[in-house]
Amino acid sequence: FMLSDSPPDRDLDWTDSGIEGAWRYVNRLWRLVTEPPFNLPAPNSSQPESFTPAANAMRRLTHKTIAAVSDDLDRFHFNRAVARIRELTNALEAVTGQENDEFGWVLREGLETAICLIGPMMPHITEELWQQIGHETLLVEAHWPKADNSLLIDENVTIAVQVNGKLRGTIEVAKDLSKEDAEAAALALPRVQEALQNKPARKVIVVPNRIINVVL
Repeated sequence: FMLSDSPPDRDLDWTDSGIEGAWRYVNRLWRLVTEPPFNLPAPNSSQPESFTPAANAMRRLTHKTIAAVSDDLDRFHFNRAVARIRELTNALEAVTGQENDEFGWVLREGLETAICLIGPMMPHITEELWQQIGHETLLVEAHWPKADNSLLIDENVTIAVQVNGKLRGTIEVAKDLSKEDAEAAALALPRVQEALQNKPARKVIVVPNRIINVVL
C-alpha cells in the first residue's frame, strides 16, 4: 500500500480504505495464480510456433509492462510500477477464449512476469506464488524478465480526424499506413461525411500515425 500510494519523495496519506484496497488486490493476485482460467503448461515449456492476434496482444502488454516497470524501478517510481503491474494482472484476469496450449502458454508468461515484477514489493507472498505456479527454485534466484523489443512496437495506431481543425472522431489503422489509405479511412467516418455534405474536400492533410485534418 505504501509503495503504491505515492512517490517516495511525497507525504503519505494513511487510510484504512487504502489498506483494504491493497489487501483485496493481493487476494485477487493469489486467486489468479492459484486458480487460473486455463490449464497452464509446465514451467519452461517450449513457446508455440504462432499466436492468434488476441494472444499476441496479450504478449505485447506483458512485454511492455516488463520494459516500463524495469524503468520505473530504476527511477524509484514504485507507485507507477505497481499501477502498471495491476493493469497487467487486470488484463490477465480478463483473458477469454478457447482453452488451448497457446493461451495457456501466454497466460503462464503473463503470470510469471507479474510475480517477478512485483517480487521486490511483496517478496514473501511472491516466493509462495512462484512455488504455487510450479517452480521448485526460489524466485529470488530467477532472472529478471527481459522485454522482447519486437513486441514493444505497436502494430496499430489511433489517429485523430479533424474537420477544419475541429475533432470529429478517431480511426485505428495499421502503423505507417499509406497516406491514400489513411485519407480514405478518415473520409469514411460518418461525422466527416456529415460535415462534407456530399461535397469533395478541398484538401486532406495527413500527418502519418498522428492526425488527419480535412479542410472543407
